[in-house]
Amino acid sequence: MAAREEELVVSTVMPAPPEEVFAWHLRPGALERLQPPWERVRVVTREGTVRDGDRTQLEMRMGGLPVRWTALHRDFVDGQRFVDVQEEGPFAAWEHAHEVRPAADGATEYVDHVRYRLPLGALGRAVAGRAVRRRLERMFAFRHARLEGDLARHRQAALGPLRVAVTGATGLLGEQLCAFLATGGHTVVRLVRRDPGADRVLWDPAAGTIDAARLEGVDAIVHLAGENVGQRWTAAARRRIRDSRVEGTRLLAEAISRLTKKPRVFVSASASGIYGARPAGPVDESAPAGDDFLAEVCVAWEAAARPAADAGVRVVHPRFGVVLSPLGGALAKLLGPFKLGVGGPVGGGAQPMSWIAIDDAVDAVLALIADERFVGPVNVAAPQPVTNAEFSRTLGAVLHRPAVMPVPAAALKLLYGEMSSVVLGGQEMIPRKLLDAGFTFRHPDLEGALRHLLGRPTAA
Repeated sequence: MAAREEELVVSTVMPAPPEEVFAWHLRPGALERLQPPWERVRVVTREGTVRDGDRTQLEMRMGGLPVRWTALHRDFVDGQRFVDVQEEGPFAAWEHAHEVRPAADGATEYVDHVRYRLPLGALGRAVAGRAVRRRLERMFAFRHARLEGDLARHRQAALGPLRVAVTGATGLLGEQLCAFLATGGHTVVRLVRRDPGADRVLWDPAAGTIDAARLEGVDAIVHLAGENVGQRWTAAARRRIRDSRVEGTRLLAEAISRLTKKPRVFVSASASGIYGARPAGPVDESAPAGDDFLAEVCVAWEAAARPAADAGVRVVHPRFGVVLSPLGGALAKLLGPFKLGVGGPVGGGAQPMSWIAIDDAVDAVLALIADERFVGPVNVAAPQPVTNAEFSRTLGAVLHRPAVMPVPAAALKLLYGEMSSVVLGGQEMIPRKLLDAGFTFRHPDLEGALRHLLGRPTAA
């Protein structure tokens, strides 16, 4: 007996005109921005956009196994709707209509209308029907929230189309930043170490080479590349951590200084570690640098951008706190133990933790590009830092798991050596410049951020 067709309709009124909402979906990066991070969906191939006959192939995970999903686009009506139909994938049938309708006061009613049938007929519906529907409801709630937030940020920035060069474009933050910028109508130019092509610039920081001529005329450069700090700090690792940041930044800054048409702004990343492993009390951008290894690296990292500033380019150093996303970084590492019920505070848990949800991090980078008031160091962290113990309790509550299995400081030191100071230390970093400039956070409190990023409904 065939399973009956299920239907899901999700509608949100968004404060942006219909043509703007629809155009967002036609730009590169739209699909990447719409994927919930907890689903771990990867775009395998993409033919065209969402017009009739275009196809997209995704890879997702179901029950821990990779599953391919091929969608054919049809019924395209410019400015109004498009439909994707599953050609290959996990459902017996799937048809998803995306509709954009005018609403009052120039706003848009944005509607996702999905019809689907589960495999295995009535048995599939009985076994998995409720779980699948909950999964879809979580997914579309996330998609609508992120789309509304992205549209609002681009309207607030009020920037014409820019060419933005980005290093570290395949990293956790860089990948989302590139997609976010592209959906805002900007052209992203990626700096890569191999396979240069359209809108790509070849560079090799270790060799000290860069195709600087292809940076002529870019409006902004965002520099995020650097060796991963989360490893045991051997002598070789220390050199890589320092050189990847300092030499890469110097190479870019010197190239910028020689350009005929220089960028408006050079956003060169830094980190909260500049304040030291555990400074006393809250720190804003006026606080002095610490004296440990990471602080010394950050000081040299920021100083390496000086040639660009000396050439008259506005230079901004976003000092990032812990960027939260289940796709990577600290949160991804913690999810496994916490889901198993063996998570808990580290080293007593009293150390401060300055964190920021990944959407607020990309919003902040856009603000640093757009707003000429930002010069020099800018703390990029949520306005409500927490202790490690508070973070553990909140993550456990969101996941409905206990958070009572502490990790002794001695065990962490034994495993990671000096690098353990990153976790056992920490900073209570205040984003003073962002707050003074009127920047608003999508996710100012930790629980709300984690619920959004992990697709967990708000507690009743």
